[in-house]
Amino acid sequence: MFKYTVLLYTLLLVTSCDYFKQEELKTPIARVNDSYLYQEDLKDLIFDDTSKEDSVLIVNNFIRRWATQQLLIDQSIINLPQNKQEDFNKLVEEYKIDLYTEAYKSAIISKQLDSVVTNEELAIYYEANKENFKLNDDLLKIRFIQVDKNYSNIKKLAKIFTRFNEEDKVTLTELKFKFKAVNLNDSVWVKKDILINTLPIIQSKSKQVLKKSNYAQLQDSLGVYLVKINDVLKPNDIAPLSYVKPTIKQIILNKRKRELLKILEKDYLIFPNHIPSQHICSRSGSGR
Repeated sequence: MFKYTVLLYTLLLVTSCDYFKQEELKTPIARVNDSYLYQEDLKDLIFDDTSKEDSVLIVNNFIRRWATQQLLIDQSIINLPQNKQEDFNKLVEEYKIDLYTEAYKSAIISKQLDSVVTNEELAIYYEANKENFKLNDDLLKIRFIQVDKNYSNIKKLAKIFTRFNEEDKVTLTELKFKFKAVNLNDSVWVKKDILINTLPIIQSKSKQVLKKSNYAQLQDSLGVYLVKINDVLKPNDIAPLSYVKPTIKQIILNKRKRELLKILEKDYLIFPNHIPSQHICSRSGSGR
């Protein structure tokens, strides 16, 4: 009986506006008791490149799901105890309030928040909180090249790679298209596990290879690897500022957001009918 009712309502096309109390300008598609589905509700379901057959299938499935939900809602109103319905309505209203207020606060904060964090601010925070930035993993500054095992003149390539003066850097950059994998930026810190994912051969040789100022030439069935380690940091070492800059920036911005929220909430408590956007400070620590 339930399936029959769903089918009946999902296939019901309302052709007269007499069925509607307020939605006179909308095009009706389906009706379940006092709930209506309109053509406008389907506009985002279909894309320009969707075939006619797929469009029909998508729309029919959507209508069936909508009708089923409406029938379940109607039945729940009939069968659930009044006190349970009141509890649910209270939760819905609380969620609506939270949704609107959080969206509004986010909009004001996004407009007022100064998202610029200077290098000086980053350095000050870093120096004051170094102990909070101890590493959990190895960090390395590394450059590497992977070439085919039949690569011609590997000795010359190794010489250029290890010497690595300005002319060598230009030469290696020009030869990049011949390499299977390459990283010449050895001034950036890289996590050990990311490196091993890129060069699995290092996994079994990490103790021998991953040492400060070490050079290694490795080979397996996939090719030849030239690896130069510039620097290594171990777990419990203090992470360098360059590595934790994004984290520190986010910490500072979050702090500014919290301060803006306090000012926003305080302004509304004192001036409940006043939109305080022009009174909110743009930098942490500044006042009205």
